Amino acid sequence: MTTPTRPIWMRYLSGPDIDSLDIPSSAIVDAIDSVVAAHGRGETVFEPRMHLVPDNGGVGHFNVLRGHVSTLGERGVSGVKVVGDFVPNYLEGLPSEMAMATLFDPYNGTPLAVMDATFVTEARTGAMTAVGARYLARPDSKVLAHAGARGTAFSNVTMLDGLFDLDEIRVTSRRVESREAFGEQLRAVTDTPVVVVETADEAFDGADIIVEATRLTEPAPLLRREHIRPGAFVVPYGTVSAVEPELLDVIDKVVVDDWAESRSGRFGALRHHVDTGLLSPETLWAQLGEIASGAKAGRESADERILFWHRGLSILDVALAHLVLRTAEEAEVGTMLRYR
Repeated sequence: MTTPTRPIWMRYLSGPDIDSLDIPSSAIVDAIDSVVAAHGRGETVFEPRMHLVPDNGGVGHFNVLRGHVSTLGERGVSGVKVVGDFVPNYLEGLPSEMAMATLFDPYNGTPLAVMDATFVTEARTGAMTAVGARYLARPDSKVLAHAGARGTAFSNVTMLDGLFDLDEIRVTSRRVESREAFGEQLRAVTDTPVVVVETADEAFDGADIIVEATRLTEPAPLLRREHIRPGAFVVPYGTVSAVEPELLDVIDKVVVDDWAESRSGRFGALRHHVDTGLLSPETLWAQLGEIASGAKAGRESADERILFWHRGLSILDVALAHLVLRTAEEAEVGTMLRYR
């Protein structure tokens, strides 16, 4: 076995470490926008996620995401994230999504960092929704509707609220206590009126921006054609589909984060549409990276109904984890651990 000629150290960042950095939303959205454009230019290596489904009675599963971004730092950065998706965790007082991320030097395999990636998962998801809206929503959008109150919901709403001059935010969730708590959480950080409603119908009807992030255990058509008015921007990304099979009949453009990712795995909001051929290379308008890099147009008219389906690309995790690491290094936050 070869003995290293010098010690190898990596930075460990806990959840409280990352919280203390207080990274602004604008920096997060810009980092995600940049890596999406890099993906469109072919400057990333992206592998579709893998699912690990334990023999646990169906209470949850793990997603394993792997990616590389050539534009980060001086040498590029590679990374792996493992995130659990366990819906009943609220019964134990735990988040439904908990994650760990590791970053590596792509030229020698040296580990650079290990971190709690719960924040990374929540923030990059909201930032991807916001980046999609930058290119695909009407700039004069006034009503945002959000179904679901899981960890990513706060980032979704607050990052969209930071981009648009909204008149109203409507939120709903299956459990009364979760939607009311979510409404109060949002009111503490925004001056935009927040309205808590009981049903997805009340939230979605006629909204300019619709985000479906529910936690269904079985597919159900919560997001339907009659909800989508001309000019609407729709983002469905629930793990189990809440999308009416006929929804795409009224959609002018479908944009995804990555077509290979859209076809992978057992889960996803448009799983039925892909499996039955309703969504195919012929009916897909673009990957978002093609739009962010200027290769294809985004929104071209005020009346277009546009749907953006993002499943969560590993390169987003790598980009945001790198931003966290860089910020932590500058602030001298975290614990240095000797690897070898």
